[in-house]
Amino acid sequence: MSDKKRILVVDDEPDFSSIVKANLEAEGFEVEQAYDGVEGLAKVKANPPDAIVLDVMMPEKDGYKVCAELKGDPQYADIPIVMLTAVASHVGSTRYSHSGGMSMEADDYLPKPASAEQIIKSVKGLLDL
Repeated sequence: MSDKKRILVVDDEPDFSSIVKANLEAEGFEVEQAYDGVEGLAKVKANPPDAIVLDVMMPEKDGYKVCAELKGDPQYADIPIVMLTAVASHVGSTRYSHSGGMSMEADDYLPKPASAEQIIKSVKGLLDL
């Protein structure tokens, strides 16, 4: 069916990504996966999805950088992005912090581990479904 909404799940944890994919597919979405930020950007540019579920902490290019690149490009800026993060805002000993990310233009933020229900609700809300 070509009327299915396409979701790109970008997360370096294969088990978590597979669970999210299975739950989104059960809700009628078509789901593609990427396992790091570089692969995620390549997939967006090759075939832009209707929405993106994007982890923050990933190898190659983190979710904040991916989000900034997509939101800064008029061709992809309107794609809704749900950021998933396990980073606590008070953690200062990591290169990942909310200080830059929370001011970014991601469309929603969910704490990780987010439940499949939370992710589905967020995606559906952003797509007005």
